[in-house]
Amino acid sequence: MISNSSKYAIKAVLFLALHSNEDHKIMVKDIAKPINVPQAYIAKLLQELVKENIISSTRGPKGGFYLNKENVSQPVINILNNIDGEKRLTSCMLSLEKCNEDKPCPLHAILSPSRKEILKILNEKTIKELALDVEQGNSYLPL
Repeated sequence: MISNSSKYAIKAVLFLALHSNEDHKIMVKDIAKPINVPQAYIAKLLQELVKENIISSTRGPKGGFYLNKENVSQPVINILNNIDGEKRLTSCMLSLEKCNEDKPCPLHAILSPSRKEILKILNEKTIKELALDVEQGNSYLPL
């Protein structure tokens, strides 16, 4: 349901949420190693997130990536939609193009309620809330 790219992007954003701010920016090489993602790959993903103002960056000797107050208040769904596109989370689990409420696939009735609940939560849960869960030890992220 979620691509590896989105998983990497979420880990990188949470790393930034936990370790960066406007005064402390982090270089891509310092993000790649702790989250165990190739540097060039995570750099590309982070640039996509910068373009959509999901994260922030500054160029130059004291530059790097960081999250500001606006960034951390965004819902997690914004990361997923930016990396995978909005249809990834709503597409048919059997990859049937014509699957919908009127013409459901065999798994549609089983998965549709759960998917709706997951999308609702991802729309409501902010980056800051996920980072706070990690800080408080309520969830685990090896960073």
